[in-house]
Amino acid sequence: MSVEATLGHYVNTHEAAKGQLPGAKLGWLNDARQHALGQFCELGFPTTRDEDWKYTRVTALQKRQFELPQAVAADLDTDTLSGLLVADLDCHQLVFVNGRYAPALSSADVGDKSITVLSLSRALDESPEALETQLGMCAGAPKSGFSALNAAFLGEGAYVHLSADATLDRPLLLLFVSTAQHSDLMTHPRILVVAEARSKAVVIEKYVSVGENNYFNNAVTEVILGEEAEVDHYKLQEESHKAFHIATLEVRQARGSRFVSHSVSLGGQLVRSDINSDLGEHAFCELNGLYMATGRQHMDFHTRIDHTQPHGTSKEFYKGILDGHSRGVFNGRVYVHRDAQKTDAEQSNKNLLLSRNAEIDTKPQLEIYADDVKCAHGATVGQLDENMIFYLRSRGIDAGAARGLLTYGFASEVLDAMALVPVKEGLRSQLLEWLPNAEQVRELVQ
Repeated sequence: MSVEATLGHYVNTHEAAKGQLPGAKLGWLNDARQHALGQFCELGFPTTRDEDWKYTRVTALQKRQFELPQAVAADLDTDTLSGLLVADLDCHQLVFVNGRYAPALSSADVGDKSITVLSLSRALDESPEALETQLGMCAGAPKSGFSALNAAFLGEGAYVHLSADATLDRPLLLLFVSTAQHSDLMTHPRILVVAEARSKAVVIEKYVSVGENNYFNNAVTEVILGEEAEVDHYKLQEESHKAFHIATLEVRQARGSRFVSHSVSLGGQLVRSDINSDLGEHAFCELNGLYMATGRQHMDFHTRIDHTQPHGTSKEFYKGILDGHSRGVFNGRVYVHRDAQKTDAEQSNKNLLLSRNAEIDTKPQLEIYADDVKCAHGATVGQLDENMIFYLRSRGIDAGAARGLLTYGFASEVLDAMALVPVKEGLRSQLLEWLPNAEQVRELVQ
């Protein structure tokens, strides 16, 4: 499909659907959507001529004609749902099926008037004034055609607001499920988390699929932290290997705030995650990530941490495991502005290639315009240590199990940083299933 035909398809789809999108009666929202559609037409889908997309081609996505979901969420039985949740996790939850909110599957009554947890469509009905000032505060100027497209079709997702000094008593799980009932479906989830001064919350985004199907998830998450607020954010991407998953996380941190992100990608044929944080004075930001790809999966992580004020601290630690003909991309940029004295920034990306045909393009970057800082960055790419394999084999472990055990150890370092035990243990189980000789490795580590 030509570029013109692709743009025309999305413009026509928007024209047909704009009256049915949530908040369609809000003039400010309609104006914002129309403006975003114009930005999408101007930007289009990125190409490899764009430096930030140099190693990631979106041609396969561009060729398909994706459609919006039906007006009502698809049915999902409770047995299927229970297998998609985080096992043994006591949490509040909002569930979305094929891009539509499923209230019968959700339980998000937090019982605290100082905390709001709503689907975005309901929030647009009940609190449009608050959303008018907060929505788009972080992601107002789209960095690519994908974020512009999300804003154009903005309508469903989640709204979380914590008043000053409020603490969400349990983690909040936002579960996005795609089913095999619909092919070539597109969804554009928008999540907005506003944590006012000294408030605390744990938020989990989880993207899963039932069956293998082609679909397009184009998500944008905004997190706004007030002074000394704390948010732990988990992003678990476990979708169909035929799925296209494009996501942007925009974070704005006020003085003394603390933001910790754990991002894990296991599914999808094409996955792109952009994570951007803007730090205020004495703010702390930690980004941890793990991507595991096989077959012909393509996974791309781009991060940017902006130290705009003094005494900011950031830590970034990503690991990739690549097998088959898969390809990984990591580009991490730490930007220290002129006034950001006393910045402390660390960045590390380590990659393990399990196949001769796997490939990784890694580019850690520091841009420093202040003179009193402490910054470090590095990247490694390698294969399993044959000496370690030999050592394990000399202890009676066969070659396949030895390779699996070393791979498990490599990935576990990222999981160990997670504070939520149910999330950590669930991912450990998935990691073991991903490995060859899974049963042997399980016996060795348990």
